[in-house]
Amino acid sequence: MSDYDSVLIYDGECPYCSVAARALEEIDDIGAISWYDDAAQSFLRAQFGETPFAMVLVDSRERRVYAGKAAAEELTQRAGLPGLAGSLVRENYEAIAKVVGLASGRGRDPDDVHERYRLTEEAAAAFETLTAEAVDRDIRADA
Repeated sequence: MSDYDSVLIYDGECPYCSVAARALEEIDDIGAISWYDDAAQSFLRAQFGETPFAMVLVDSRERRVYAGKAAAEELTQRAGLPGLAGSLVRENYEAIAKVVGLASGRGRDPDDVHERYRLTEEAAAAFETLTAEAVDRDIRADA
C-alpha cells in the first residue's frame, strides 16, 4: 500500500518543474513522478487513451484527475496559497509553461488538457504502480 493518496505527474526533464514537485511532496505529502516514467505513461494511457504532455495531479481518494490549469490551481490550494494565487496560476498557466519551457530548453508546449476528470476504472487500477514508483523514487533519492 502506498504512502500517497495523490501523485503529481510532471515534466521530469525540466529542472524548475522538478524543484517544484519536490517542494510539493514536502508541503502536502504528494508523491511525484516524471512524465517520462513508464508508470506515468501507462497511467496516462489508461486515463486518457493517450499520453498528453501536461502536468497531471491524480487523487485516488477523491477519484479525480486534474490536468494542466486545473492541476496548477489545485496544487496552489493544497499548498495553502490564497484563492487569488490559484486563479492567477490557472489564468496564466500557458504563459508560465512557455517561459519555463524556454528557460529549461524543453522545446515543446504542454497539450491542451486543463480540466478535472473522473478517475477511470482502468486508471484507478494503474494508480498503485504509479504511486509505488513515486515512493521508490523518494527512497532512492534519500539513499
